[in-house]
Amino acid sequence: MKTSSISLISTETPELSHQRAGNLLRQAQVRVTDVRLKVLDMLLETPSALSHLEIQDALPELDRVTLYRALDCLTDAGLVHKITGDDRVFRYSTGNEPQTNNAVRGVQHQHAHFKCSLCAKIFCLDEEQSASSLKEQLLDTLQTTQAKGFKNHDIELTIKGWCADCSK
Repeated sequence: MKTSSISLISTETPELSHQRAGNLLRQAQVRVTDVRLKVLDMLLETPSALSHLEIQDALPELDRVTLYRALDCLTDAGLVHKITGDDRVFRYSTGNEPQTNNAVRGVQHQHAHFKCSLCAKIFCLDEEQSASSLKEQLLDTLQTTQAKGFKNHDIELTIKGWCADCSK
């Protein structure tokens, strides 16, 4: 079954976009390969999170296992985060979070998502100010409830509704 086509939001030339992906891989101290460049470049230029199948449809020259390995590598490096959908499908996104060379595994993904109930697209809600205060509120709640002493490594919050295209 074919998924819907992926629209890119790039304002850069393909060469600049490819160069940016390469720079991010080098900054994260990840070996730069053609597969990682293609996958990261595509995720950087796509406005919503994509499933493995959507990425595979857009990059048909990549086999399924190679794509999984590239996504795992990019996730482990903190360049991409994996979003668990209630449909049990993982989706991948770069978000707009600043990346650091010393990012701890699994800690860089600390913002909310919006999932459209009609088209099933997932968008990162990553406005820095509100994400930071939301994170602090959730951590305060965690520490003041029966979960005292718990330490989080990830926060997943998904708001569901209709995206701008579907609510027209």
